[in-house]
Amino acid sequence: MKIEKYILLALAVVLLAGCGAKKKAVQPVVQVPTWHTCVIQGAQATVNRDGTSLSASVTFQTVRDSMLVISVMPLLGMEMLRVEATPLEVVAIDKFNRQYAQATFADINRKLTPTLNWDELQRICTAELPTGNEKARLVYQFGDEPIELIINYAPKRLDVPVRVSHQPLSRYQQIDITKWL
Repeated sequence: MKIEKYILLALAVVLLAGCGAKKKAVQPVVQVPTWHTCVIQGAQATVNRDGTSLSASVTFQTVRDSMLVISVMPLLGMEMLRVEATPLEVVAIDKFNRQYAQATFADINRKLTPTLNWDELQRICTAELPTGNEKARLVYQFGDEPIELIINYAPKRLDVPVRVSHQPLSRYQQIDITKWL
């Protein structure tokens, strides 16, 4: 499979994260999380678009209200794509092609319906959606294109050590995300 498909999968994970929280008609009671870190290893993510599906194993590592890392591993557990997010920006790193792109949530939301914010992204990466913590089905409109993301979560571990340090970007070529948006 071409690496571009895996880039799309990683970006879809990031871009589609918020819609599950908006689909529920009744707002759940907001509970303050008691955890500091959360790790979900071995989740399975599937992106459906234009009648095609793409699946990969995904690991979510989150430091509450600070940073999260989404690792996409389509082959043999090798990280081919990494998405690093903070409350201010999102960085997608294509390790195979040695490229990266940076965007703010405002940049992403120019073409995304419904919009995405940090809190929604953090909820998807910690399986804290109102739909439950075993499976999520999220649908977004990116421009004119509908994209569906299905995540089958693995068990989460709370307050365990996580490795969410920023990847050194000097080894990668920056691409202009505004051309995609």
